[in-house]
Amino acid sequence: MRLLIALMTMVSVLAGCASQPENLDLAASATAPKTMIVEQSLSGKLQGEGVFINSLTGGETKFSVLMDGTWDGKKLTLVEDFTFADGLQERKTWVLTKVAEGVYEGTREDVIGIADVRQDGPNVRLDYHVTLHTGIGAIDVRFRDIMYLNADGSITNKAVVSKFGLRVGRVEITMRPLGKPGA
Repeated sequence: MRLLIALMTMVSVLAGCASQPENLDLAASATAPKTMIVEQSLSGKLQGEGVFINSLTGGETKFSVLMDGTWDGKKLTLVEDFTFADGLQERKTWVLTKVAEGVYEGTREDVIGIADVRQDGPNVRLDYHVTLHTGIGAIDVRFRDIMYLNADGSITNKAVVSKFGLRVGRVEITMRPLGKPGA
């Protein structure tokens, strides 16, 4: 019962304080030097730095991530090792299965159901729901990501995190390839 009351209180606070999700049609991504192809851009080792920005408090949580992507011709397995500013570490593993040209179905330990991953011009968009474990219990949120290549070869990933259609946070990550398979 306490958990239910805590969740109801949190939902009320979120609804009262959150803002509408921002538009993910990023002007900067429209000028990407080349199209990001999931199985090419995310294969091999990448290193990233990122931040989660809480829309409710303005607080920031910084993190770094090391990724190792392996493409087998049909599936991309992307192992992500996160280290947060407070020292917490966690591993997440994406499996992106190509179902058509530029269309993938994604799974990960904390993703609810199947993530929709698709090519959108030079960009890649992801849409999925995740269960986050918080100090007051588990909460399901929606992530809408856009990834694109930059002129310097880095990859930008920006995401809006929402609950009940209201933005509760955003994530920004910049990743750089450390090498390609066979390199």
